[in-house]
Amino acid sequence: MSTTTNSPVLETAETAQAPDALTAGAEVAVLTEHAPARPRRSAPAAPAGSAEGASPSGATRRLGHVSFVGAGPGDPGLLTLRAVELLGAADVVVLDAGSREDVVARHGRPGVQVLDAAFAEDGEPTTRAARARVVVKAAKSGGRVVRLMDGDPSTFSGLVEEIAACRKAGVGFDVVPGVSAVSAVPAYAGVPMTTASTTSVNVVHPAGRSVDWSRHAGSDTTVVVLGTGDDIAAAAVGLLAAGRSASTPVALTSQGTTTTQSTTTTTLGELEPIATAIDGSPTTAVVGDVVSLREQASWYETKPLFGWRVLVPRTKEQAGGTTALLAEHGATAEVVPTISVEPPRTPQQMEKAVKGLVTGRYEWIGFTSVNAVKAVREKFSEYGLDARAFSGLKVAAVGGVTADALREWGIEPDLVPEGEQSATGLLAVWPPYDEVLDPIDRVFLPRADIATDPVVAAHQENGWVVDHVTAYRTVRAAPPAAPVREAIKTGAFDAVVFTSSSTVRNLVGIAGKPHPSTVVACIGPATARTAEEHGLRVDVLAAEPNAASLVEALAAYGEGLRTEAAEAGEPVLRPSQRKTSARRRAR
Repeated sequence: MSTTTNSPVLETAETAQAPDALTAGAEVAVLTEHAPARPRRSAPAAPAGSAEGASPSGATRRLGHVSFVGAGPGDPGLLTLRAVELLGAADVVVLDAGSREDVVARHGRPGVQVLDAAFAEDGEPTTRAARARVVVKAAKSGGRVVRLMDGDPSTFSGLVEEIAACRKAGVGFDVVPGVSAVSAVPAYAGVPMTTASTTSVNVVHPAGRSVDWSRHAGSDTTVVVLGTGDDIAAAAVGLLAAGRSASTPVALTSQGTTTTQSTTTTTLGELEPIATAIDGSPTTAVVGDVVSLREQASWYETKPLFGWRVLVPRTKEQAGGTTALLAEHGATAEVVPTISVEPPRTPQQMEKAVKGLVTGRYEWIGFTSVNAVKAVREKFSEYGLDARAFSGLKVAAVGGVTADALREWGIEPDLVPEGEQSATGLLAVWPPYDEVLDPIDRVFLPRADIATDPVVAAHQENGWVVDHVTAYRTVRAAPPAAPVREAIKTGAFDAVVFTSSSTVRNLVGIAGKPHPSTVVACIGPATARTAEEHGLRVDVLAAEPNAASLVEALAAYGEGLRTEAAEAGEPVLRPSQRKTSARRRAR
């Protein structure tokens, strides 16, 4: 393989974007990247501002700063640390053609202004000059502007015009590289770009223009084609006409690096009709012998829950850990709150307990949920107190999530169960009252109004006097939006994960029973019994009553379905693709 890089072959179109050169030890011919944009909402007005560099009174006004930041090809996990840092500090974020609102929602600060520079008010794609004007106008407000670009900004040919506009307006800027689709999509498809016999990697974006395909006809060349299905179909015709063998392997990937990614392997001779059938979404084709390695190198689309749409009936605050674990296995989680947390009807009990905590009435305080931490913290704020009031008090947390909520407040818990993370698990490690070691025999338990008495009884059996106080009330949440209810009933969700009996009852109450095809996963036996009582068949039961064990059990179930399909020589179908007509009944 050649270790030198020849001058890039630039075959650009006026509206195309040029990708970065690949540095894999092979000759690299760089052409163009980025498929035509999909229509989206029109751009809102940019921040109000007067003439460049001047305030209405005529005084010179400080201009803002623009950071051109790469958002990667789709997977939000591919953002760089610097990108996350800048998004968190931005006053304005200017979006590219791809959907990145979720990235801004996750990493942007509250109140950040989001502008869409990709389309004009009439829905037509904007010109490069128009996008540059939006960026400069946003910077004239004097704030910090992040220009979020798909892939890598350095591969975006419009970057040059926008930088020039900033320079002309006197606006400072910097560029934060991102992960390019040129390398990321093949990697997520399990297709290495080079092998020992590869001498060059050529990247082409036909974009409806003439391409000299003879430059890419060598059997030792990997060709990456980006664009729409029509672009790739044109590439197939061109490569065949240039003498590339019809038996050359091809990997065709749509929606690359996302959980809706789909890869089809074929040959160059059969590529044209397959590519023509693709809609207008961005697609990547890799042409070359490297595609034969996909069976060994595929890692993303073979995740046990890849592409699954999983319903998580919890509040967003409670579901964070579960959704992250599901994403690790390739699933997309959709959170549907089934309860709403509200203050207690009578606050006097809580007020008395907090005052007692400050005056040394308690030896221990036990938190059995994040909501309990939040309720006590809010009451502290009302009284002007902070974490220093916990000095000398022993603090227990039911599990890791609750412990993290305490640490965020500045409190390190003294007791967290290492095994079962539940009220029962906490009781198992809670020390009994000792007259010698414990100067005070009283425990404060801030709890939900629906908490059960056995926990209190167990503490009393261990010699403690317990003040169990209603810190918050849980009420049934409002029904989800109509499309979500329809998805639940019609089987659009592949699985639902129940973390308590109340989530079962409340979900059925506000949205109805999940479709029979939906896999039902429960965190423990009590939750499973409730699901069965509501006419659902439980497919998955966690080995331990915690979110990690629940997701692992669901992933094992998904892996089992994949194995069964492979052994039967059948395509791997998600549960939503294998709908049954009869509603599940309890066994």
